[in-house]
Amino acid sequence: MILAALAEPTRLAAIRMLHDGSEHCVCDLMSRLDASQSRMSRHMQVLKQAALVIDRRDAQWVPNRLNPDLPENIRVLIDAALSEEIVT
Repeated sequence: MILAALAEPTRLAAIRMLHDGSEHCVCDLMSRLDASQSRMSRHMQVLKQAALVIDRRDAQWVPNRLNPDLPENIRVLIDAALSEEIVT
């Protein structure tokens, strides 16, 4: 499930944004990744189901962040995925 979640370019780009440890709401991710709200929400749901991302409710906002409790082997996998240069 983790590899499938990371295989989609928009989800990998979202992980790249969250990798710095900060929180981002879906609206931030949408604007930076040029995705609709419904599409970005679906992508975030996949990342949450894979336990890569967590969120918290803050009034009407729901900031997302990389799961701080990821096992080391998953962190290494994410780092490797983020370090790969995409050639098109």
